[in-house]
Amino acid sequence: TPPFGVVFEIAERDEKALRWAIPEVKGYVEKLRNRFPNIGLAVVTHGNEQFALMDEQRASNQAVHDGVASLVDNDVPVHVCGTNASWRGKGREDFPNYVDVTPAGPTEIRNYQAMGYQLVRVREK
Repeated sequence: TPPFGVVFEIAERDEKALRWAIPEVKGYVEKLRNRFPNIGLAVVTHGNEQFALMDEQRASNQAVHDGVASLVDNDVPVHVCGTNASWRGKGREDFPNYVDVTPAGPTEIRNYQAMGYQLVRVREK
């Protein structure tokens, strides 16, 4: 029996971590959707890696942006932490429209868990 959904957590110090993490998540999403077509899926990124998703970082992180846009296009919302962004003077306006800037990444994860989503922490292998 599948869970109601899966929320993928990415929280790394390395600002380049989404270069490996997004392809990994996309692989998990494909496997889960093939087995459980109606499962809910979401991504929350709330470490330094989230800053690669800012508009000003798109040119140097085009593959990451394309991967995130592809997830969103396939009904997998991608959230970044607004609190973490605010510590660097960044806000909603600094991220593309396909990225949701949530008030707090850890709270977003707990909200998904309260709905029955299972947490999967994405770590570098």
